[in-house]
Amino acid sequence: MLRQGTKARAKSEGYFWKMNNDFRPSSTPAPDEEFRSGGTPVAGGPLSGLRIIEFAGLGPAPFCAMMLADHGAEVIRIDRLGSDSNSIGVPVKVDLVNRSRRSLSLNLKSPEGLAVARAFVRTADGLVEGFRPGVMERLGLGPDVLINENPKLVYGRMTGWGQTGPNKSAAGHDINYIALSGALHGIGLADTRPIPPLNLVGDYGGGAMMLAFGMVAAFLHAQKTGSGQVVDAAMINGAAVLTTAFHSLLAGGEWIEKRGSNVLDTGAPFYDTYETADGLYVSVGAIEAPFYRILIEKLGVADDPVLQAQYDRAAWPEQRLRLARIFKTKTRTEWDEVLSGSDACYAPVLSMSEAAHHPHNIAVGAFIDVNGTLQPAPTPNYSHSRTRVPTPLNLGDDITRDLLTEIGLDQAKIDDLIRDNVVA
Repeated sequence: MLRQGTKARAKSEGYFWKMNNDFRPSSTPAPDEEFRSGGTPVAGGPLSGLRIIEFAGLGPAPFCAMMLADHGAEVIRIDRLGSDSNSIGVPVKVDLVNRSRRSLSLNLKSPEGLAVARAFVRTADGLVEGFRPGVMERLGLGPDVLINENPKLVYGRMTGWGQTGPNKSAAGHDINYIALSGALHGIGLADTRPIPPLNLVGDYGGGAMMLAFGMVAAFLHAQKTGSGQVVDAAMINGAAVLTTAFHSLLAGGEWIEKRGSNVLDTGAPFYDTYETADGLYVSVGAIEAPFYRILIEKLGVADDPVLQAQYDRAAWPEQRLRLARIFKTKTRTEWDEVLSGSDACYAPVLSMSEAAHHPHNIAVGAFIDVNGTLQPAPTPNYSHSRTRVPTPLNLGDDITRDLLTEIGLDQAKIDDLIRDNVVA
């Protein structure tokens, strides 16, 4: 499906921005091709031909598998028998992170279920698992066993604390990993507690995306050498590496380790959010002097000597007060009319439901409607390859039988496995 790709196309489809600040489409986006692409497309996606076995787990491991599937890999998800929801209670069938793969359930504590799992892995290029250290080994599915059976296997491991270290077996979540990595400390307003940025930094940025990158690198290595390997992605390491640029500032004496004291952590009044007259919010990020001049010109205060002194830290508190008063004089829609599309480094702060219907997001295809479910689209885009249009998790008796047939089991054996509650 090719999502709407130009502003003119978006306008012609009847999208509009209502004056009550609520973004809604006057018609539902209707993808009109199976894949998105630019230039001359190549069928199948850049990861086409790769088969990944995902052992279903929490959060970042499924997100990594989603990314691989989005870009053309065939991902087969193995769920625990009897499990129908993730950690926040969303049924696996409707969880968008589980999109674009086929699934079956296995009893991995039975010898027959274990044998089926190993048979799947022998057909695969890669594996994704997100259990605590030692769990896969205790199941008989550790990397030593599986890479011995499939020497080119890329074995992707997703953990919070890593495979070693004193915390390796402790429970934890995104907030804990980014806290210990140093990332959480700098997120929040001055003189307040640190504020967790959803679970984007640890689970997804420092975890899933690092694992996906590492696995693609390992696939390239396996193609060149014939040797698979373990990719050990720990969220604490990933969150730490995301702070590399800030370590540069710290090493250069340009970072104050107090929240809300620096340019990028809301310390600077020209890199912050402001409330508008209707109780909504806008963002400004006019770091560079030319862009800041445009901002204050468009705000009508270019001659204000206090606001002219952009990098005078002593003036920042007063500058913030003045900017806050100015932004409260108009609604978010009115500020959009003044600032959108300029070099003032401005954007309205939108909710997730609003963002999906903003004209710019429509133009660049940031979201896609699949069978009535609006969701973020696969990204990045390619000039010659095609990203996959998301589909719901495909599971059920027919899928289970198809998958088992593909690894060489006959129908009588499949019937036995289903009857004995080994597979579902």
